[in-house]
Amino acid sequence: MTTTEEVRRAAQDVGPPPQRREKKLSPRDRLVVAGMLLVPIVLVVWLVWLPALGSVVLSFGKWNGFGDLDTIEWVGTQNYEDIATIYPPFWPAIQHNLIWLAFLFMFPTVLGMLLAVVLDREMRGSRFYQTAFYMPVVLSVALIGFIWQLFYSRDQGLINQVFNTQVDWYGDPDVNLWAVLVATAWRHTGYIMLIYLAGLKGVDASLREAAAVDGASEVRTFFHVIFPVMRPINMVVVVIVVIESLRAFDIVWVINKGRNGLELIGALVGQNVIGEATRYGFGSALAVIMMLISSVFITIYLRNVFREERQG
Repeated sequence: MTTTEEVRRAAQDVGPPPQRREKKLSPRDRLVVAGMLLVPIVLVVWLVWLPALGSVVLSFGKWNGFGDLDTIEWVGTQNYEDIATIYPPFWPAIQHNLIWLAFLFMFPTVLGMLLAVVLDREMRGSRFYQTAFYMPVVLSVALIGFIWQLFYSRDQGLINQVFNTQVDWYGDPDVNLWAVLVATAWRHTGYIMLIYLAGLKGVDASLREAAAVDGASEVRTFFHVIFPVMRPINMVVVVIVVIESLRAFDIVWVINKGRNGLELIGALVGQNVIGEATRYGFGSALAVIMMLISSVFITIYLRNVFREERQG
């Protein structure tokens, strides 16, 4: 008997492989799965999409928040036209948001990345330094504004006491924006540091070893090997910085409600919706503008993510 025949007979004796039975979910399991999907969907629609759509609809009307929805006066695009033409704080707010964006990119983002690179070397006390730099991130932005009042107070602030000056850092419109940006950078630096530190931990060590074998310096290795590999992290940081600069609100609101040199789009929305004006339609139009600007960067980010997934 040949070897081929022996194999054939052995296969016949064994028979076909048993078919894998798919385990069907019980009615109770199906109910649990349906609940796990339905509850988050309902919450997202209720807390995110409905208010967003409501703001878009309300931006085409005038309403002071009193009375029924039937009292809304629909004015079309009049709110948007007034914002661009006869609303003085709008264009300064756009300028300040752009300054906020550029400042976050140029200083705390770069500093956070530098700190991540240094702490990734597992130096002595790196855990302590990570905790110290990340500590401001767990604080609210409004609380950070109050903390930095200890430095910026005109009468008892640390800066004026050390340099024997009488500068009203939060009140002077020529300097208060930069003072607030420094306070914001204190928190933003630790946030970016943590993101880049997590990204550096995921970089393949063989890339560093190959660069070292080729004789590349650490600086050249980072910018030509490590940094390009962390492209997804870089995109996340870009989106975070853009969104942070557009939704800046808390710290300027607790200082002077976004007035006197601290005009920001988010603060203007608050002034018109929850301030003394109570112009819900006008404030909604400002919120829609801010949402559209944010959506541009988010769309670019998601497009790049989906492109990478298709290529992968």
